[in-house]
Amino acid sequence: MIDDMQWPALTLETNGQSITYRLYTNPDVKNGRRIVLLHGAGVAGMDTWSFIAKMLDQWQEVLIPDLRGMGDTWPLSGEEESFTASDLVTDLSSLVDYLGWWSFDLGGYSMGGMVAMLYKQQYPSRIGKQFLLESALLDRPTWDETKALRKKYSEATRHLRAADKSVGILAFMNTISPNRRISKQVEALTMSRLGHRPIGFANALDCVTATINEVDRPALIAAQGDVTSFIGGLSVDAMHDYHQHLDDTLPNWHYVMVPGTDHSLPYQKPRNIAKTMNNEAKRFYAS
Repeated sequence: MIDDMQWPALTLETNGQSITYRLYTNPDVKNGRRIVLLHGAGVAGMDTWSFIAKMLDQWQEVLIPDLRGMGDTWPLSGEEESFTASDLVTDLSSLVDYLGWWSFDLGGYSMGGMVAMLYKQQYPSRIGKQFLLESALLDRPTWDETKALRKKYSEATRHLRAADKSVGILAFMNTISPNRRISKQVEALTMSRLGHRPIGFANALDCVTATINEVDRPALIAAQGDVTSFIGGLSVDAMHDYHQHLDDTLPNWHYVMVPGTDHSLPYQKPRNIAKTMNNEAKRFYAS
């Protein structure tokens, strides 16, 4: 099992950023496999992935960075700065190059899934198995629906940049998880987590919106390799329908419904997700 002492915070200064990352080597695994795990908008890497990472048994090394605007990654200026998806891909490329990771598996949650897909498109030969947890850009079946959804996130962003930050966070939660089971304790924890760096969170949401207005989604999907895509059982039907369609029409797309959760699936169902990731890695590397 992984404890906090085995996850020291390391930093790399590059591209005008001080990128914080955690790197774990599993002493019980000797297969040389590596995996990078990317978090979503408004949350830190370890908050998202630590419980899942503790149960992964198919990788010798696990790398969890904090993306720009979130966690402990900061601009060298010390002030929040806007960023693009291209910036995030460049940061990831700089980090794995620095570490000498020339081939690895890649997982991404929400906005991190978007970054993971863009990285795969740009560096196809470096990525083996892929995992997406409710990836941004894959919210709805049609591109018009996906763009329309971003307008609601833009409203949340407006509040995050103003005095009523909690209104913006709640608007984001209501948009991304409209069918969630609400408990006061979980809501308070989620709002606290998302409110840690509200301007960084707003910049992340704007980054996704800008990407949606620029990217060619069919070309992006066509560039992916062997993908296992997790969708929370309580998430909207349209998202399930879309990922089932991808599973039915693409030989390399594997849709997994995670019962009893919504967009918060890495926090609520880490054991389920880790078990499936382990099994999917076994399938992929056995073929």
